[in-house]
Amino acid sequence: MSDPKVPARLTLASSPWQAEVELQIQFYDLDPMEIVWHGRYVEYMESARCALLDRIGYNYPAMKQSGYAWPVIDLHLRYAHPATFGQRIKVQAAIVEWENRLKIDYQVSDAVSGQRLTRASTVQVAVKIPEREMCFVSPPVLWHKLGLPSPAP
Repeated sequence: MSDPKVPARLTLASSPWQAEVELQIQFYDLDPMEIVWHGRYVEYMESARCALLDRIGYNYPAMKQSGYAWPVIDLHLRYAHPATFGQRIKVQAAIVEWENRLKIDYQVSDAVSGQRLTRASTVQVAVKIPEREMCFVSPPVLWHKLGLPSPAP
């Protein structure tokens, strides 16, 4: 079971595992309409996700070293307002599920006004590297990195 100090249902705001990066929109991020091309948001989310994984000490090299790959198997994006050239954006990421999968919620907002531009989430699952076998429960190493007791087998 989960740690009693961690709420059963986490949100971007309530998660104890959060990170934030600030980026500036570059010219090469724009589409012909002079707004950020929708695919670039995935790259922005990856920057925030890497900062989050670094924060818990379980970035991609550490995952590989622990014997697990964590592919993204699901991605949802909801665009509210476009980002434009030169704009500074803040990308927040937070772990909201970890027991059977690693679900991370994101928010992209204007760094100055705080206006929400995009909400998103990714789901990753643990895969044993040598066997290429998906795990249906997150391995103990993730629980340990989150500072939680792992579930009994």
